[in-house]
Amino acid sequence: MAVVKPFICTRPERSVAHRIAALPYDVYNREEAKKEIEREPLSFLRIDRAETNFGDEVDTYDDKVYAKARDLLQEMIREGNFVVDKEECYYVYELVMEGRSQTGLVACASIDDYLNNVIKKHENTREDKEQDRIRHVDVCDAQTGPIFLAYRSIKEINRVIEETKKEEALYYFTSSDGIGHHVWRISDLDKVTTIRDAFSQVKEIYIADGHHRSASAVKVGLKRRDENPGYSGDEKFNYFLSVLFPHDQLMILPYNRAVKDLNGLSKEEFIDRVKVNFDVSEEGKSPYMPKEKATYGMFLDGCWYQLRAKEALRAVNDPVESLDVSILQNYLLEPILGIKDPRVDDRIDFIGGIRGLKELERRAADDMRVAFSMYPTSITELFEVSDAGKLMPPKSTWFEPKLRSGLFIHSLS
Repeated sequence: MAVVKPFICTRPERSVAHRIAALPYDVYNREEAKKEIEREPLSFLRIDRAETNFGDEVDTYDDKVYAKARDLLQEMIREGNFVVDKEECYYVYELVMEGRSQTGLVACASIDDYLNNVIKKHENTREDKEQDRIRHVDVCDAQTGPIFLAYRSIKEINRVIEETKKEEALYYFTSSDGIGHHVWRISDLDKVTTIRDAFSQVKEIYIADGHHRSASAVKVGLKRRDENPGYSGDEKFNYFLSVLFPHDQLMILPYNRAVKDLNGLSKEEFIDRVKVNFDVSEEGKSPYMPKEKATYGMFLDGCWYQLRAKEALRAVNDPVESLDVSILQNYLLEPILGIKDPRVDDRIDFIGGIRGLKELERRAADDMRVAFSMYPTSITELFEVSDAGKLMPPKSTWFEPKLRSGLFIHSLS
């Protein structure tokens, strides 16, 4: 059963919260992060991407980069940019994008639940990406970027959250990208107990986004256990910062694809081969957004096409093989375009649905040849893959809006 506990939160002072809150560290490359910090000097990116405080000759993973992150965090706390709440609380975090709201609970999840697969994964992680966040968390002695978790909606928790949202907010601001961020605190003991008890009956929680951050947080916790053989299990390092959303609050956007060439085929040869497993119809100049599963838009030489997987492909019952991203990979990208491993092949690129179909057109006219618009993976499909103990293909889901870093910090000591 799941342990989801309140925690003592380090958080921005109210007047500067909108300036500190930052998109996740991995949304930016080094140059983009520098520009964002120039735009907003209080951005939490200064800490999350501390290499931006040095010249480009300093390696991103140099020891002094992590030391700088720790020093900056401590300095911002000393200067009053952050405050530390005096008691363990839950927090309600609502994000609003283009009029659509999703509301989650900010809390700490258990590293044991992660290890015992109560918290389920659907992606593999890369060691190099883990090592960066392991060092960042360990040296800063704090978790600064929350893990995006999902669970099947629970009435009792929904009720407490909706009641809390009627109270005065801790933060209520709109970030520079137009996303609304609203935060409330839950400190009432009865409400805290209701939430904690409700989660204690939950058998499955799912990582929606943040597999590398969660794996890193768990490995730091295990390292601290090794360093403290008499640990009780109650220490802060046994838990990691999370925002948990009920499944019916979430929207997954498509993760579109673009490929640099037709693998030596002419346009006519390529389309003829596609027709073996897909019904192909020309849609003209208007961007085509798929309306149902197992359908795809394809942009090639200035024209949009609809691809509809044939019935045999649509009848597959396996939770991974039936995913739209799997069908496209297994029956078009690999056998026709030669993309055998999309994780490492530099002929393919992945384009988040937030960028829109015009971005696919632009890329296909610039550095790519053909682009595919996808029907989004559903949260139910994510649950089914995780429950089966399987992994999704890379770049299967794109969640929006993104959780902000720096709004909630979980100290490990």
